[in-house]
Amino acid sequence: MSEIQLRPYRLEDAEVLHEAILESVREISPWMAWCHPNYSLQEARSWIELTLAGREAGTMYDFAIWSDNEYVGACGINQIQPDNRVANLGYWIRSSRAGEGIAPRAVRWLLDWAMAHTNLNRIEIVAAVENTRSQRVAEKVNATREAVLAQRLMANGRPSDAVVYCVLRPDEGQSSSSP
Repeated sequence: MSEIQLRPYRLEDAEVLHEAILESVREISPWMAWCHPNYSLQEARSWIELTLAGREAGTMYDFAIWSDNEYVGACGINQIQPDNRVANLGYWIRSSRAGEGIAPRAVRWLLDWAMAHTNLNRIEIVAAVENTRSQRVAEKVNATREAVLAQRLMANGRPSDAVVYCVLRPDEGQSSSSP
C-alpha cells in the first residue's frame, strides 16, 4: 500500500488538478456537478484560489492528496456552520487510483486533523444512495449511518436521496442518544 500525503492546495497544483478531473469525469460527474467534460484549467485555478481564501477565512479546509509523487485526489471540510460546530466532509479520488484504499486513509487523516485544529463537534458525510463507493469510505472510517434524506443531493442532474453519515467529536453529543 503506497503512502499518502495531504497538504493544502498551492496555485501550482492547477494543472495536475485539471488533468485528474478530466481523467475522472465519467466516474465522478454523476455525484459532483462541478465535474464535467469541459472542465477548464481556469476552473481549476479558480477552485484553488477559492480554497486558499476559504482556508484564510476559516470557512473551508481543502487538501490535495498525493501518493507516489502523483496528485491523486482531494478531501476537504466545507459547509462549515460555526454556530452549530457542524461541517461537511467531501472527497474524491482520480479514476486511475481508485480502489487503492486512498480515500479512507485520507478521510481518517482529515477527521483527525479537524478534531485537532477546529472546534467542530460534528462532521457529516453525505452520499447519494446510488454512490455506494462513497458510502463504503464512510463506513471504513466508522462514521455512523444516521439517515436517508429524500432529495438531499443532485446526482446526474436530478434530485437524489442521500445517506447521511456523521462523526462526532469524542465525548460530544453523547447525551442525545443515551437512555
